[in-house]
Amino acid sequence: MDEEYDVIVLGTGLKECILSGLLSVDGLKVLHMDRNDYYGGESTSLNLVQLWKRFKGSDKPPAELGSSRDYNVDMIPKFIMANGALVRVLIHTDVTKYLSFKAVDGSFVYNKGKVHKVPATDMEALKSPLMGIFEKRRARKFFIYVQDYKESDPKTHEGMDLTKVTTRELIAKYGLDDNTVDFIGHALALHRDDRYLDEPAVDTVKRMKLYAESLARFQGGSPYIYPLYGLGELPQAFARLSAVYGGTYMLNKPECKVVEFDEEGKVCGVTSEGETAKCKKVVCDPSYLPSKVRKVGKVARAIAIMSHPIPNTSESHSVQIILPQKQLGRKSDMYLFCCSYTHNVAPKGKFIAFVSTEAETDNPENELKPGVSLLGPVDEIVYETYDRSEPVNECTLDNCFVSTSYDATTHFESTVDDVLNLYTKITGKVLDLNVDLSAASAAEE
Repeated sequence: MDEEYDVIVLGTGLKECILSGLLSVDGLKVLHMDRNDYYGGESTSLNLVQLWKRFKGSDKPPAELGSSRDYNVDMIPKFIMANGALVRVLIHTDVTKYLSFKAVDGSFVYNKGKVHKVPATDMEALKSPLMGIFEKRRARKFFIYVQDYKESDPKTHEGMDLTKVTTRELIAKYGLDDNTVDFIGHALALHRDDRYLDEPAVDTVKRMKLYAESLARFQGGSPYIYPLYGLGELPQAFARLSAVYGGTYMLNKPECKVVEFDEEGKVCGVTSEGETAKCKKVVCDPSYLPSKVRKVGKVARAIAIMSHPIPNTSESHSVQIILPQKQLGRKSDMYLFCCSYTHNVAPKGKFIAFVSTEAETDNPENELKPGVSLLGPVDEIVYETYDRSEPVNECTLDNCFVSTSYDATTHFESTVDDVLNLYTKITGKVLDLNVDLSAASAAEE
């Protein structure tokens, strides 16, 4: 192990594996270590026995839940936006050849106690029961503005500079009511709270366009896709990529937490089991450098195993439901994620559902009730909370690049933003994501 590397990556979580793959493709010499004997870190996938061990302390799950190996339960379940940044990274690195994706059936939003399909185009807005007849016309006009908007073509801006106009001002121009603004901001633009209303509107418009373009791509009921056998396949696919480009992988290195610094406070190596590998930079998740992060919140979540789809979602076998904060009188949104045997993550007839949110109390069962009550009868349910940390170090001084913890969202957009920011900090370049998106459709059914 006594070699020198450009970068040592600690932890095989999804963010670390994507970075390790990207840096290897760039020609850097990468060593990738994990203290665990499995891939994925926090974002690993568990079979039923592993799930039971972790949450119930026993390795004998009820027989009626079916075969343990038929379960691939993602610990950080997130759907992938079909035209989003993660798909672009997958195509950019050619990782798509290791994975098979399938479209997600439904995208829904919770409004006034009911679950509704998220309308994403002017035509869907006209049909949606979320709005009254006059509101529908106003919303349709707004959707058409967004569909026609091109940042580079001022003719489509209708005299507004969206880098200066706030989202609140843009929406006021179309006279949309709070109810409509709620589902547009949270279920289409995927904002996690209401701060976006006072920020430049261009971000929200781009997010709405991404949703609509992703939805159009597979003509499914949602803009999302998801890998067969779950997300546990993703870290491994990037690990393969890194290996193809000469990256070295070492799992089951329990002592690799020891990061060495020189007298200037810059990282100079990692020691594991008495051997030190030298390096110029370290990339890791918060658990490997606890002194360089601070706790910024916690996520509360429930994991349920069921024998039916979530009610009122048109029998969708895979679905996301967003419960905007205002609808629940909360400070942050709540998310429902459901997947099933059709994505090979559970035995035939079984469904896995997650309810997650940024915790605002110390009682996850009570806090998650609004989401859990939408699930209908469950076979089994477990609750947990985990801390969310972010780095506080100055990476230009110590050459340590620490990712932030995974948030409560059930889609990948915030995760990939963190990866791309880290990539730029490490390499000084912006990753070029102008790729031919049709390259990914070969993996679809």
